[in-house]
Amino acid sequence: MRAADPRTGSEEIQPPQEQPEERYFLEGPKGRGREFYSVLKILWELIKGFRTLHFVGPCVTVFGSARFPPDHPYYELARKMGSRLVGLGFTVMTGGGPGIMEAANRGAKEAGGVSVGCNIVLPMEQKLNAYLDRKLTFNYFFVRKVMLVKYSYAFVVMPGGVGTMDELFEAVTLIQTKKIEGFPVVLMGKEYWAPLVALMHEMVRVGTISRTDLDLLLFTDSIDEAIAHIEKHAVEQFGLVRHKLPRVDADLRRGKGPVTAD
Repeated sequence: MRAADPRTGSEEIQPPQEQPEERYFLEGPKGRGREFYSVLKILWELIKGFRTLHFVGPCVTVFGSARFPPDHPYYELARKMGSRLVGLGFTVMTGGGPGIMEAANRGAKEAGGVSVGCNIVLPMEQKLNAYLDRKLTFNYFFVRKVMLVKYSYAFVVMPGGVGTMDELFEAVTLIQTKKIEGFPVVLMGKEYWAPLVALMHEMVRVGTISRTDLDLLLFTDSIDEAIAHIEKHAVEQFGLVRHKLPRVDADLRRGKGPVTAD
């Protein structure tokens, strides 16, 4: 670029001027109207969940992978667990999908108990199984997790992936921080969960959790041990009593579950 020198009238070469650098920023919050609409959708899902599940009775929630087929040993283990939980008098609650969830609901249904599913809208894997007395479908994971925790007196965690891990640690964190009562948490499948056990012991060693936090969890392969643990730390600890109710559908209409609190 050339410019005339006012003193001599001659032209001098001027260095090119630097263009201002373009900067990019993350998009901020949406409009207030859109935010308010989201709040209403969340509120509606909460109300729908509370209204549908209010009368299902004390539950045990079973977490686990949606990917295990009916011929897998973990599927059969979850099916037996669902049946045994009904024997204690609990309603069996799951995420309502296939795999481990279907197995636990199936075991409960076959044993004549109450079977509940809280489904989530996903592009793949997740669809309601055929063994549910009460079922809900949610758009928001966090609302669904509220329902899976709110009505449960114990949690059984079968082998699963990141979703199962999320649900497990959600429950454990709530118990650890005393946001909910000290409900029993049972992890089935010692071999599968062995790396997690090792990690948690490492957490104790470096001080990120306390040694007593490990007492919140029971790791076992035995359904008998798991059921005895739940009976002691849920049924007995919280004073749950049994009521003989002849029909699941009638029970739900009358607002009674298979177990009620004193």
